[in-house]
Amino acid sequence: MLVAIYNRTFDKLDVPVIIRIINLFEFHNLQVVFYKEFFDRLQPYYTFTNTPRFFTGKKDLPRQTDMLFSLGGDGTMLDAVCFVGNTDIPLIGVNLGRLGFLAAISEDEVEEAILSLARGSYTHEKRTLVHLDSSVPLFDGAPYALNEFTIHRQDTSSMIKIHTYLNGEFLNTYWADGLIVATPTGSTGYSLSCGGPVVFPQASSFVITPVAPHNLNTRPIVVPDDNVISFEIEGRSEQFLCTLDARTETIKSSVQLAVKKENFLVSLVRPDEHNFLKTIRQKLYWGIDKRN
Repeated sequence: MLVAIYNRTFDKLDVPVIIRIINLFEFHNLQVVFYKEFFDRLQPYYTFTNTPRFFTGKKDLPRQTDMLFSLGGDGTMLDAVCFVGNTDIPLIGVNLGRLGFLAAISEDEVEEAILSLARGSYTHEKRTLVHLDSSVPLFDGAPYALNEFTIHRQDTSSMIKIHTYLNGEFLNTYWADGLIVATPTGSTGYSLSCGGPVVFPQASSFVITPVAPHNLNTRPIVVPDDNVISFEIEGRSEQFLCTLDARTETIKSSVQLAVKKENFLVSLVRPDEHNFLKTIRQKLYWGIDKRN
């Protein structure tokens, strides 16, 4: 098995667990290809017996890679989605960050998780992506996101107007700071913090969630993911922010934007003992009495 390793925000405090992971890979005879920037930062802390293989992005990530290991938080996992794209290389995340909805493997579970990989005892979950079509090139050839697409105001404290359409039919004009279109995976992220619902990953839907809407009757809405959602933006500024997960572009109001379901899926790997219900109970403390 060939395993790729990616890390975005290298922290010296994470070095012991990173070294433990590398040693476990070697113990289980798993071949490793390193993200080059990550390797360069790690090299002063670890002596490699052999010269490792490297990748710098999607173009040189070996196509025979069996799995990509993301070491960090959910933001690191979202970066890794851009590396695998439509290659069908599965992703697994070790949480070195804080909450960790996507990077669900804790440091204490690393050894058991790698053992499960070596034994082939794990589950693939296919996740929907959101795809952005725009009248100008955006996001450097990777116009897709696992969590969400957003539109935001920029350079002004005034709200903006976002005229929103479903398959060309008018839905609503959102007077707000911004608008989120979240996938089921992204429903537990930014959309949730803005009052959106939790949606099961297997649901065929998108969640449209306004950010600080002026009209308090405006609520998040769940729509089928076979809709094309298009937008027209108005505001006092000519510049607006457009995001796909953690990536940001500045656009003008004249840019035409529409989002739809991407034509490929991403595979997330979890050990058999992990599932969505267990994750939301652990991360959101559902069913736990915190009064004690």
